[in-house]
Amino acid sequence: MHKVTVITGHYGSGKSNISANLALEGAENGENVTVVDLDIVNPYFRTADLKDFFGEKGIELIAPSYANTNLDIPALNFDLGLIAAKDDVHLIVDVGGDDDGAVALGRFSQQLKECGDLEMLYVVNRFRYMTREPYEAQELMYKIENASHMKHTGIINNSNLGEETTKETVESSLEYAKELSQKVGLPVAFNTAPDYLGLNDERLKNVKVLIKPIWAKDM
Repeated sequence: MHKVTVITGHYGSGKSNISANLALEGAENGENVTVVDLDIVNPYFRTADLKDFFGEKGIELIAPSYANTNLDIPALNFDLGLIAAKDDVHLIVDVGGDDDGAVALGRFSQQLKECGDLEMLYVVNRFRYMTREPYEAQELMYKIENASHMKHTGIINNSNLGEETTKETVESSLEYAKELSQKVGLPVAFNTAPDYLGLNDERLKNVKVLIKPIWAKDM
């Protein structure tokens, strides 16, 4: 199997947590999973923080050599195109927030487009600044596409309020996701809910909170 999943979105939308959940799900299903942390903009809440966890699950992690340091140099020490060309791998790419982070993705757009099974999913959180309204999320999505020279194939509704997320929080975002889907002409791949809520709803995909602020309480 040769599959590439690119995850984009606004800062704080939960891209990295979604990427980690997809990687874990793939590994549990017997896939050979590689995660590339392409977030060279934000040094916090990154998939690079899960190196040990991924190792325990048999998931390969590739990240800039300066990840988890105080350096902020927009350079990569790996060739994403070559990684994507590997056979028998599910590659998950966690892209930096907004159009600034998508610039790095654009360097490899042509090589990624040549992959037979490629999806690019846009993560939205209606409770984040600049994406509270569907038209705002739409504008940002197009900016990411322009910067990356790639087109999205679907939307992930990851609307939440962190530790304050409730069943009502999640359910209130479903219409928002539907409206955004209609505006951009793309399907909603899935709507998420934190697994600790214990919701049994076929409309929702329960996800683990694998990446969270250091001040967050244990859940």
